Amino acid sequence: MLGRLLDWFGDHRFAVLAASFLCVGGTWCFIEIADEVFKGKTQSFDDRMILAMRHAEEPAVPIGPKWLEEVGRDLTALGGVVVLAIVTFAVAGFMALSGKYREMCLLLAATFGGVIIVTIFKYSFDRPRPDLVSQLSYVVTSSFPSGHSMMSAVVYLTLGTVVAEMVSRKRLKFYCLAVAMTVVLLVGVSRVYVGVHYPTDVLAGWSAGLVWAMICWLIARLLRRKGGVEPQPSGS
Repeated sequence: MLGRLLDWFGDHRFAVLAASFLCVGGTWCFIEIADEVFKGKTQSFDDRMILAMRHAEEPAVPIGPKWLEEVGRDLTALGGVVVLAIVTFAVAGFMALSGKYREMCLLLAATFGGVIIVTIFKYSFDRPRPDLVSQLSYVVTSSFPSGHSMMSAVVYLTLGTVVAEMVSRKRLKFYCLAVAMTVVLLVGVSRVYVGVHYPTDVLAGWSAGLVWAMICWLIARLLRRKGGVEPQPSGS
């Protein structure tokens, strides 16, 4: 049994172990955050963090120059439904034209699976949106977890890992993952900045999105080991 498991790990045992650890750790983080939130233990922290991003004398105005407010809206749009749909279908189209149909199906399954998961979470927890400050972005769903944070993690981290598997040079792999993580971080912070989410909503969204992205990566690796997904290029 152990031999088969190590054989499945292949030449990237540490990466698979790390992804498995992230799945377990991310799940634990999400459960702990959800438990603390709905016991009311995080409300003081959440309120302080939101107010820290607004002028003390005028909470309706975000900190920083006027152009930073526009930057915040631009960044938060990177996790919006329309932008994520454009990115997902554009990359899926590229994969289809490149003959990588299985990778395309995996990307679409990861994205739509993430949409289903975050929708279930939102309706299950049904946390009200922050009302301490004026909201700079239009919202219609409940607050927990942050859909923008979770879906940006799902889409961009999945894309980052898929693209990283398609290149051979280690610095390019690192670059793909670093860009994906930076975008996810900026989207999450922007949700608090524009006043539509508590920090714990964002942390829970990141945790759930990371877990789902890592599960999808592990599935992709399993399929690759079994010949179900095109192999990554060889090289250092």
